[in-house]
Amino acid sequence: MIQTVLSTLVEVIVPLSIPVAAGALLGRYKNLDTKPLLTLYLYFLSPAIILDTLATAEISFDDVYKTLAFSLLNLFLLWGLATLIGKILKLAPPEAAGLTLISTFTNSVNYGLPLVLLAFGQLGLDKASVYVIAQMVIVNTIGVYFAARSQFSVRSAVKSVFSLPAIYAAILALLLRALGLHMPHELASGVSMAAGAYSPVVLAILGAQMVKVQVAHTERNVQLAFWTGLTVRLLLAPLLAALVLLALNITGTLFSVLLILASMPVAVNSVVLAERFGSSPSLVSRCIVWTTLASFLALPVLIAVVGG
Repeated sequence: MIQTVLSTLVEVIVPLSIPVAAGALLGRYKNLDTKPLLTLYLYFLSPAIILDTLATAEISFDDVYKTLAFSLLNLFLLWGLATLIGKILKLAPPEAAGLTLISTFTNSVNYGLPLVLLAFGQLGLDKASVYVIAQMVIVNTIGVYFAARSQFSVRSAVKSVFSLPAIYAAILALLLRALGLHMPHELASGVSMAAGAYSPVVLAILGAQMVKVQVAHTERNVQLAFWTGLTVRLLLAPLLAALVLLALNITGTLFSVLLILASMPVAVNSVVLAERFGSSPSLVSRCIVWTTLASFLALPVLIAVVGG
């Protein structure tokens, strides 16, 4: 077991850590501006990898159905768990909202996809594509609701979803599959080349974002919420995800991929929502940093257990 974990650490985490470390160093010493890179990622690289993957992915309707069912059921169970814990601990509304963001949203896009590709190969990436699309929709709808229930607007949520180029890339890929068509070879080659740039660029962005996250001293009443958030994200979330996967009778590579993606650290975008809507951004920031650092050790163990 120890040998398997060490092997996974070397073969998966070490390659991932190189662009993350590069991004962190550039962010720390060269003040790397991630905004242009985020635009590149959001409007070019993300649609490219979604189109390239979905157009040729070896996924069945059963995979799609089970992935969507897992995404929604796991989300609402985590929401319920965070709400229950918040009430038991009598957390203030900002900390309760922050705990919900910490518990429910993971870094499955710019950390999860490269990890799955290295750990499970192209088949794993195929299985992950539907989950990632679902997460993009969920974060821009339900995520906004979690962060600002009183300010939530269905119209603005729908608008935010359809402002994502990746959604149109997914629709195009699904249409091509349904009609039995393929992109011209030259166009497909260009899309594949862009998709190949996805992993190093988004991991470098993650590294730069990590060093810019402000981890200020927090008040004593936030400390309890912080340790609770760490416990939920690192321990309870993987256990709950495994139970949901077993309940839905999901097995094989799809089981492994969905379990890993559901066990990722807190999504960096969570702090954006927390800052915008006053959902204890200091709490969310600290959990982003520490769950990401912990994941470098925890995820190899989990991958080894599920047989990546």
